[in-house]
Amino acid sequence: MDKCSFCGRTKKETNLLIAGLEGHICDHCIEQANSIMKEELGSKKNTSFDTINLLKPVEIKNFLDQYVIGQDMAKKIISVAVYNHYKRLMQKPDADEIEIEKSNIILVGETGTGKTLLARTVAKMLHVPFTIVDATVLTEAGYVGEDIESLLTRLLQNADYDVKAAEKGIVFIDEIDKIARKGDNPSITRDVSGEGVQQGLLKLLEGSIVNVPPQGGRKHPEQKMIPVDTKNILFICGGAFEGIDKKIAQRLNTQIVGFGATKIRDKVDKNNLLQYIAPQDLRSFGLIPEIIGRLPVLSHLNPLDRDALRAILTEPKNALVKQYIKLFKMDNIDLTFEEGVLEYIVDKAIEFKLGARGLRSICEAIMLDAMFEMPSKDTSELEITIDYADRKLERINLKVLRAS
Repeated sequence: MDKCSFCGRTKKETNLLIAGLEGHICDHCIEQANSIMKEELGSKKNTSFDTINLLKPVEIKNFLDQYVIGQDMAKKIISVAVYNHYKRLMQKPDADEIEIEKSNIILVGETGTGKTLLARTVAKMLHVPFTIVDATVLTEAGYVGEDIESLLTRLLQNADYDVKAAEKGIVFIDEIDKIARKGDNPSITRDVSGEGVQQGLLKLLEGSIVNVPPQGGRKHPEQKMIPVDTKNILFICGGAFEGIDKKIAQRLNTQIVGFGATKIRDKVDKNNLLQYIAPQDLRSFGLIPEIIGRLPVLSHLNPLDRDALRAILTEPKNALVKQYIKLFKMDNIDLTFEEGVLEYIVDKAIEFKLGARGLRSICEAIMLDAMFEMPSKDTSELEITIDYADRKLERINLKVLRAS
């Protein structure tokens, strides 16, 4: 009777029995052998980062330049932070006992200026586990939502649950401004997604051993937890901080006193107040002092001007125009844009004040009918003219895009 040479199961006891030269193997033993092989190979992976290919800050910024237009200061700050993070991973105990500490980053910029794009682009080139998480879903323990520890679940998943590798990763926390304290006045209602979440983040940012639920979500007593040390995890936070320019303007006005007040006030660029941002502005916005202290590197992203918006359409590797040309090329249609159409799109984006995301909305509105009809037509060419673009935007009500 045919039976498995490893476990002794007969053919009737298995789903599949594979015959070899001098024996047989069943599907159960194949699956078990496969899991053993994965564990053995996984344990031999280099997770010490001793042989890491260290990229210099200039090389990191050059890579970011291929995908992100402008924002040179923010790109320099991120490049230096990532470079120093690599060096911290490679740090060995020295006789002088000097330990390099991490410098967590907070990026402040209007919507559509490239905060999340910077993070996603960094993720493309990194050799450490990287994840982008959203702070808006977080609440205090015991309330509907996700626990603070669930931020690290995605990092663990991206590291294939290799805890040693995850403990040397990078986490980008988006929408950090949404957990700002709602007000200084005490209330009978708890601020369950504001100050309490900030206090819970303190231990993660500074470094401590955190019990992480492997599948995310809400913790419960019967759940198996994975302890993760956040001491070597670099945190980059980003947020739009809508309305913080009023806090900055208020601070600048209160500080400008004396005989030189008029001259100093004239030097202030009122169109880009974010460049004068300081930690005290974050505090007045609603971030608690403890969390500001654990995000020592503060950078702003400039609003995108006409030249930057025009470049975003055509220059990056994943530029919008290149994406549409590729989409139509897949249907064997050559897409071209009349000279002046791109300037027209930029004009509308500035009018709507939605940054780079406004470009996408306008392009989608212009291209909708063409993307719907052209694949069914026997046509090999399509040119987008200014008249065509203007007609499509007039027909589709875009007033909802206008900034209030």
